Amino acid sequence: DRKKRFLSCVEEDRISNLPEHLIDSILERLSVQDAVRTSVLSKRWRYRWTTMTSLVLDEQFAKKIVKYVAFGLNGFIRIVNQILILHPRAISKLYLYIPNISLDGFQEVHQWMLFLSRSSVRELVLINANSLYPLPSHVFSCSELKKLKLKNCIFNTPLEFEGFPNLKDLFLKNIVFGPNCCVTKYLSLVTCPDAMLCRLANNPSLTVVCITLRKPIENILRVEYMNLARLLSILPNVQRFIIDGHFIKFLSADKMSNWLPHADNSIKWMWLLDIQFSDMDQVQCVLSLLQTSRNLVRLGIHYSPMPQGMHYDVETALNHLESPNCFGRTLNQLETVSIESLTGSRTELLFIKLLLAHSPSLDKLTIIPIKASDALLRLNIAKEIMRFPRESRHAEIIYLDP
Repeated sequence: DRKKRFLSCVEEDRISNLPEHLIDSILERLSVQDAVRTSVLSKRWRYRWTTMTSLVLDEQFAKKIVKYVAFGLNGFIRIVNQILILHPRAISKLYLYIPNISLDGFQEVHQWMLFLSRSSVRELVLINANSLYPLPSHVFSCSELKKLKLKNCIFNTPLEFEGFPNLKDLFLKNIVFGPNCCVTKYLSLVTCPDAMLCRLANNPSLTVVCITLRKPIENILRVEYMNLARLLSILPNVQRFIIDGHFIKFLSADKMSNWLPHADNSIKWMWLLDIQFSDMDQVQCVLSLLQTSRNLVRLGIHYSPMPQGMHYDVETALNHLESPNCFGRTLNQLETVSIESLTGSRTELLFIKLLLAHSPSLDKLTIIPIKASDALLRLNIAKEIMRFPRESRHAEIIYLDP
């Protein structure tokens, strides 16, 4: 009877007899702590977590280790070392959070990056809550990288570095750049210093650029390093361009450059986020940008309501948009326009009127009003837009409920 019960238990031990792909799928859904705990399930599961190709050592993981005194002052470093040393397989993805603890000049982190450079890593997320971390040369030898996200680091590429050939997604925040900066075809920046932006963006291979500041720049004197003309001159081959209203305000600090003619760019797809058309600076900069985009095929705009406590000279913007010479170019290639969060202000409507009058190839204009607007206001706005003259005979205007 005892033998029969033992055999029955063995037969019911389904978790030990799971297929390989199911075990891998389970481990991928667990945190590193829980994945390590699976070692007690059975002999087959022991150290199975070391086959994981994706490691997430995030802020939650770090805080748990730092919290427990039993791990000692160097508990975080010791545990990360053990995880990497016991990991025989290549790591394709690493999310690493560096807490604000005592480090010996980041020597330990350098060793982790060296280990990672030998693992054909494809995704690296390095969130540093410590002092500025100088990226070692090992990071720039990770030629398989497809995604790189860095926060609070010193980005200084070696002289022989020619870029990440496979990189598609780059996200940088609170970065200090060295004299030699080279990236790849896709650039996504948040709160990037203006002078260093010139170095990073000055790359002929860039075809997709996304720059969002997400908040106003307090020290307006710094933006003298960058203006619209300079930005466009260092982005000769960019075809997809995404920027927000704060960065547009950033570019418009050198007001004289907005009035001067700029060289044509290669942009085909443009998305403008959180634009405030009551601000004359943003109006001028957007119009200058559009007038140099003769290849533009698709345009997306997300309007931003007037911020509380902010006062713009709306009359100046209205007068400029109503002047006959405010837009001196026809957008011959523009086919699709999408406008979101329309509030129905006069400046917004005048801009739409301007687009319809200068887009002979326009096929579709889609408008989604702001959610806070009532039904009657939305109806009146739609009626007014439908009466605007259109340069394109086959332009379709689609007005959707929010």
